[in-house]
Amino acid sequence: MEDLSRRTLLALSALGGVAVASGAAQAASFGNPDQPPEGAINSTPGALSNPGPQNPALEAQIPSFQNPPATDVGNMPMLWSSFNIMPKRVQAGGWARQITATEFPAAKEGSGVNMRLGPGGIREMHWHLAGEWALMTNGRCRITVLDKDGHPYVRDVGAGDLWFFPAGYPHSLQGLGPEGCEFIIVFDDAFQSEYNTLLLTDWFAHTPPKILAQNFGVPADTFKNIPLQDLWIFQGEEPPPLAVDQAAVASGGAPAEPFTFSLTGTPPVKKNEAGEVHLADSRSFKASTTIAAAIETIRPGGLRRLHWHPNADEWQYWIKGRGRMTVFNTGPRAQTIDFQAGDLGVVPKSQGHYIENTGDEDVQVLAVFRTAEYQEVDLADWLTHAPPELVAAHLNIDPAVIARFPRGQVGLQPR
Repeated sequence: MEDLSRRTLLALSALGGVAVASGAAQAASFGNPDQPPEGAINSTPGALSNPGPQNPALEAQIPSFQNPPATDVGNMPMLWSSFNIMPKRVQAGGWARQITATEFPAAKEGSGVNMRLGPGGIREMHWHLAGEWALMTNGRCRITVLDKDGHPYVRDVGAGDLWFFPAGYPHSLQGLGPEGCEFIIVFDDAFQSEYNTLLLTDWFAHTPPKILAQNFGVPADTFKNIPLQDLWIFQGEEPPPLAVDQAAVASGGAPAEPFTFSLTGTPPVKKNEAGEVHLADSRSFKASTTIAAAIETIRPGGLRRLHWHPNADEWQYWIKGRGRMTVFNTGPRAQTIDFQAGDLGVVPKSQGHYIENTGDEDVQVLAVFRTAEYQEVDLADWLTHAPPELVAAHLNIDPAVIARFPRGQVGLQPR
């Protein structure tokens, strides 16, 4: 009996050794690095089944959540949201929907608004406690703003143009015919709400008539017909030609720097067969002192290469196309997420990431950073600027092969 027990123990130990060796080999395999193994490739049909309640339409929006790659590991905050699931506030002149840190806690450095103004639609004269940066995505808009020195600025902007209004600078927006306009606003405060602004009509309605009369030097009856509730977005008349409005305010002088900038009208800072990147920060768009941004266009099959940003979180708005982003953090942690038009993404500061174009049309992503200057570290660029033997010692790759890695911060890699 003792011999049998000894033989059984030895046999079980041998089997355990085989299992451990097998598991170690699996854990060490390329593309399947973890123990216990991660991903569907390491599971069974029975374990992968999902017989419970489902919403196939919603699941199909982010297939990587249903079937993550074996290289994904650990937990991360939800780095995805979407304007497509946010309620619109609709009024006569247009609509808006927003995502602040209340709705999207991972977005710690900025909030976003998607706004539409019909032809003649007016976003009431107002100002914010935060800086306002915006990208025009459709149509034409007339913007007005007054700077801290009393200099007015009036311009018409179109698709691909930007504006920036520092915190406290009063401004207005109006859609121009025949299309009106649509744009994305990014505030440099994650909790700034489009529905909580300092509005012209609100202040008038909540100031005693005698104070209004004294302040403006006119009889109190002048203000008897002011709106008692704010206008927010209301329908107005088509404004006169731009030159007329500019002449009406010309006596105030011009600001030191323009508050608008043509992002897509400038040469790309990165360009190859995989796509291109247009950039605007305080070095080119001098008025934008708290926000830098880039529009990244990735061709089908292209890759926005592995990189990170050392000085700010990346707040993303997906303008068009379908793509997949993986974010890498300490732990290790890695999470893959699918995106499409109207979605938002966040990559925390210094966390590695890359984007694949998984569709059959160009992907276009707006990347916004709460910083005056855009900064990026490209993984391949780092490795090609380190001693080859040092890199080889880390990766077990021949230095001659490392020498063929792409150099420079091109940022985009074709299929």
